[in-house]
Amino acid sequence: MKHLRLSSRITGRLAVAASKDEIPEDKNCQLPRMDGFPDCMGKLKWMNSMWKSDPCYSSYGVNGSLCSFIVYLSEVPSWSLKSYKAEVKDNFEGLHRSLVNKTQFSWIQQRIKSMEEIWVEAGRSLSQKYNLTERRAKQILVHPGVITNEADLKIAENAFSGGPLGELVQWSDLISTLHILGHNLHLSASEGSLKDTSDKLFTLIAQTTFFHEFTVLKTSWTDYRCIIRVLDSFGTEPDFNHAVWASNHDLKCPFGGLSLIPMQFYTMFPHTPDNTFLGFVVQHQLSSEEHEQLESTKRQNQALVYGKRATFWQGKEAYLDIIHKYLDIHGTVDDSALIPDYVKNHGIVKGTEVQRLLRQSKLFVGLSFPYEGPAPLEALANGCAFLNPRLEPPQSSLNSKFFKGKPNTREVTSQHPYAEAIGEPYVWMVDMNNQTDVERAITSILNHNIEPYLPYEFTCEGMLQRVNVLIEKQDFCSAAPSWPPLSALRVLKAEAGVSCKKVCQRAGLVCEPAFFPHLNNDKNLASYNVDCQTSEFSDKYIVLPAYNSSSKQCLFQQDPLLFSCVRSDQSLVRICPCRDYIKDQIALCKECI
Repeated sequence: MKHLRLSSRITGRLAVAASKDEIPEDKNCQLPRMDGFPDCMGKLKWMNSMWKSDPCYSSYGVNGSLCSFIVYLSEVPSWSLKSYKAEVKDNFEGLHRSLVNKTQFSWIQQRIKSMEEIWVEAGRSLSQKYNLTERRAKQILVHPGVITNEADLKIAENAFSGGPLGELVQWSDLISTLHILGHNLHLSASEGSLKDTSDKLFTLIAQTTFFHEFTVLKTSWTDYRCIIRVLDSFGTEPDFNHAVWASNHDLKCPFGGLSLIPMQFYTMFPHTPDNTFLGFVVQHQLSSEEHEQLESTKRQNQALVYGKRATFWQGKEAYLDIIHKYLDIHGTVDDSALIPDYVKNHGIVKGTEVQRLLRQSKLFVGLSFPYEGPAPLEALANGCAFLNPRLEPPQSSLNSKFFKGKPNTREVTSQHPYAEAIGEPYVWMVDMNNQTDVERAITSILNHNIEPYLPYEFTCEGMLQRVNVLIEKQDFCSAAPSWPPLSALRVLKAEAGVSCKKVCQRAGLVCEPAFFPHLNNDKNLASYNVDCQTSEFSDKYIVLPAYNSSSKQCLFQQDPLLFSCVRSDQSLVRICPCRDYIKDQIALCKECI
């Protein structure tokens, strides 16, 4: 456990620290030596006289005994003395003060300001539906490695001139969520600031790419491992995450081998069940000022193309020509010289202007790239259908330059798989090279009037609900985590060659990796009608627990980091932990809140 590991180091300091002449010893607790640590005796004296001054001390097990003082001072970080209840915020003043002079956060702060009114209202709405009063404010260090000076990726600088925004959107919405929920944020955008705040750590949220930066922390990697959460847009599968397995099976890549619990990776979309879905917010609700500006916007016979870079348009002329037969085409592109003459290009525009264009358009046109961005959901939220190109063959790290080096083999079957699952009449799948297919989709779209649609999980309130539950319930430091509740478990068998992800999906469920340890023994499996006549623990497979139907032997996972929802084996029947989920909130089971 995190506190126990810390205590072994801090108690060592106390062990060379106290004068036995000043505080009487407890018969059950030896007063440690304090030579060379003059502050320790003062802290013990203060605890002796003041431990009843705040109920938080008793909540940490302080009961007036010397033992309880020593355990508290050893195992509870110093900032816990200032711990208080988390209250849902009704403004962003404190957050804006913390962002002053942090130029790397300029675009993030601009998005936060543009959505302040919506976030505050969402916080109020969630508070009315659920009891959010009995929560403690946590210390959370947020370190977006992608915008650091050391990374030198220029993502923060290019955000205002057509650069990629997906990761910045997610960081912005995460920061807003944590602030509204009342937690204490420590924002870091350099190795220096990461080092300066590391002694205040409760949860560290960072990025896969920049884990080398943790070498600057004052404490070892082991001390921080269980409290880390990693923003990871495309997902990390268990076999790529496990350093030894990846090395032995030729899966080494720049972003893998961290050997975290796979659920510590937080994804942009719910595509990798071994990871945790964090998500982001689709900016569809408007502030009162923006609403007035766009109130008079009327739907036109036009299409807006998804692609800010002119290079995305190259080779798509025939596809666009077909669409142009039916609709005027608009774009928000960085270079008009490289796109068809009939396109009305608005250049790189801000969010409100994008919303206006989407509200004017009947169709949002995918070009097959970029993959899995926020924009298609923004289109649906503004009542604009999305034309989603199929990818043939499906793209993955095995056949795509873009995905090469990503720590997974997930197959992307269209430009936007999440939107693909939403389906018609909102999302229309097309083969860009098939004129008949494209025209069929366009004529169908023109014959439909769709209402704005957005899944709850991509609203401000939906993200607040999800992140609040994850912060309060998800625990990677405990030896016996109790969330999600075991009552949500549904056990299914996946025939040879089928993954747990697929067998759960077929049943309208999702694979829940937190339940794998419960199924990893013959006693528990017996209660689910799995007859293990013999059993064996092994670290040679990534599909365990599993069952050999011919020999009736059960194979159990020896290495818990190798539990996997997404892998299958042609010779083994997988024992799969599935659960239900709340409609439009897939990260949470129906009993999870």
